[in-house]
Amino acid sequence: MDRATVQAWLDRYVDAWQQNEPGPIEALFTEDATYGFAPFGEDNIARGHAEILKGWLDNPDPPGTWEAHYEPFAVDGNRAVATGTSHYFPAHPSGDRRYYNVYLLEFAPDGRCSAFTELYMREQTRTPEQA
Repeated sequence: MDRATVQAWLDRYVDAWQQNEPGPIEALFTEDATYGFAPFGEDNIARGHAEILKGWLDNPDPPGTWEAHYEPFAVDGNRAVATGTSHYFPAHPSGDRRYYNVYLLEFAPDGRCSAFTELYMREQTRTPEQA
């Protein structure tokens, strides 16, 4: 893997999120991939296409209510670390919020992701009264 290949995968990841369709999501991951939706707890890990699809598609984000951008921070062999932001707009059902993300990625020889772990921190906003 190199930075350009990881960036292309991350771009396809965002595209698949926008489409909310099984095909583009499945194309990102190996059949036996693991996807950690949070860094801790077995109940936060999806295993294989069926569980990954369920995690993505059970609560889809409506189109036009968010934006995201990620880029490689480090690439070493078949492993990569990516950083970026996910911004949910006020029109999103859960409201205006921004997350800073770190993705830990492992890739199979064919370029699909075999292990994905998502770490994130929500930006805390302060009102003028809190300043």
